[in-house]
Amino acid sequence: MRQRGADSRIGNHDFMATPLGRRRWGARSCGLTTEFMMPTNKDFKRVVRARMKKTGESYTTARTHVASQPPPRARAVRETAKASNTATASPVDYARLAGRSDAVLKAKTGCTWEKWVKALDHHGAQQMSHGEIAKLVHEKYKVPSWWTQTVTVGYERIRGLRAIGQQRDGSYEATKSRTFDAPLSELYQAFADKDIRRRWFPEATFTVRSSTPGKRMRIVREDKSVVQVEFNAKGAAKSQVAIQHGKLPDKDASTKMKAFWSERLDALATILKART
Repeated sequence: MRQRGADSRIGNHDFMATPLGRRRWGARSCGLTTEFMMPTNKDFKRVVRARMKKTGESYTTARTHVASQPPPRARAVRETAKASNTATASPVDYARLAGRSDAVLKAKTGCTWEKWVKALDHHGAQQMSHGEIAKLVHEKYKVPSWWTQTVTVGYERIRGLRAIGQQRDGSYEATKSRTFDAPLSELYQAFADKDIRRRWFPEATFTVRSSTPGKRMRIVREDKSVVQVEFNAKGAAKSQVAIQHGKLPDKDASTKMKAFWSERLDALATILKART
C-alpha cells in the first residue's frame, strides 16, 4: 500500500498518520475507527526500551526478545507505549470547555466531543471561519442546523478560538431558551404585540427590525446590541423561544443580560399562564 505524504486517501476512506502507525478514517463517521496498521519503528524502539527498564537487559538482548515475538496487537503497543511515557498529559475535559455534556451531544449527533475534535482537526477547522466549520459539520456529517451550531461553537471554545459567551469577532453574547405551556401563536404575539409586550418587557428600547410570524424576530436595543429570537412549536399547546443576545462588550455584560432575560421570561410565563 503506497502512502502519499502524511495522509493518503484510498478508496472511500482516509488514512491518517499517528504515533502508532496509521489509523483509518471512516468516510461517514465523525471519529477515527479502531483499526490500526503496523506500528512504526519508533514504537518498536519504545517497546524495547520498556523491556530494558523492566528486566535490566542490554538493548541488544531486549531487542532480540522483542523481535522474536509475534507482531504485537494495537492495544498491546498502545499500553506499552503509554507505560513507558512518564510525561503523559492529563486528559482534556472537552465537555467543560465546550459548555455541553458528552451524553447530550452523543445522543443528538452520534459522537462525543473528543471524536468531534479529532474529526474537525483532521479537516483543518482551526484555520476556518465559523461559517466554514458550520458548513462542514452540516454538509459532510449531516448534522441538523441547531446541533451544527452547538458542535461548531463547542469546537471553537475547545480550541481557544472563543470563550464561553464570546463570538469569533471578540464580542460577547447571552443565550436563553424557555418552553411555555402556550400555543406558538400566543407566544409569538407576546413578542410582536406592543401592548402585551409592555406587560412583561417594560422597556422603550425594544425595536423590532425584522420578523417572520411564528418563526423568528430580530430586535435592536438602544445600546446597539442585537437580539435574535427563534420560535418553535412543541405541540398543540406548547412552544419554545430561544434568545440570542449578541454584540455585548464583555463577559460581565453577557452574564448580566443572561440574568435579565431569565427574569423577563419568568414574567412572560406569568402573563401567558393568565391568558389560558
